[in-house]
Amino acid sequence: MSAQEKQFATFYLADRLYGIDVMKVQEITSNLPLTAIRLAPNSVRGLINLRGQIATAIGLRELLGIESRGDEGDDMAIVCKMESHLISLQVDRIGDVIPVVESDFEPTPYTISEQVKKFVKGVYKIDGSILSAIEIESVFSELTLENSK
Repeated sequence: MSAQEKQFATFYLADRLYGIDVMKVQEITSNLPLTAIRLAPNSVRGLINLRGQIATAIGLRELLGIESRGDEGDDMAIVCKMESHLISLQVDRIGDVIPVVESDFEPTPYTISEQVKKFVKGVYKIDGSILSAIEIESVFSELTLENSK
C-alpha cells in the first residue's frame, strides 16, 4: 500500500456505500443487545457491552437523517475507539475493505444536506460507484456535543 492509498471498511445505509478509514475501526460485529439511555438523542440507540467494555451505539441512519428501516435487529455494528471511548456505529450491512487513492477523492458535493456534510469528509470514485467517507471524529464530536446539552 502506497502513501497515497488508504483502506476503508465499507458499509451500506439504504443501499448507499459509506466507509471509515480501516485504521480507526476496532472490530465489526453483529448487533448486540442494547440498554436504552433515557433522554438520549434520537441517534443514540443505547449502550452495548462488548466483552466487558461499554460502547455507545449510534444509529447512523438517524444521525444522517435517513429514514429508519424499522427492523434494526438485523443491523451490523462497526466499533471504533475514540480517545478512551468506544462507539458502535449501527449500519444496515457490511461491505468489503476497499483500497482508495487520494487522486479519486473529491470534497463533499454541495448537493448533500448540511446534516450529512457534518459527518462526510468527502467522496471517492470507485468502480462506477461513490464511496462517502465518514469522519469518525465528527461523529464523536456530535456525540459529545449532544451529551453536554
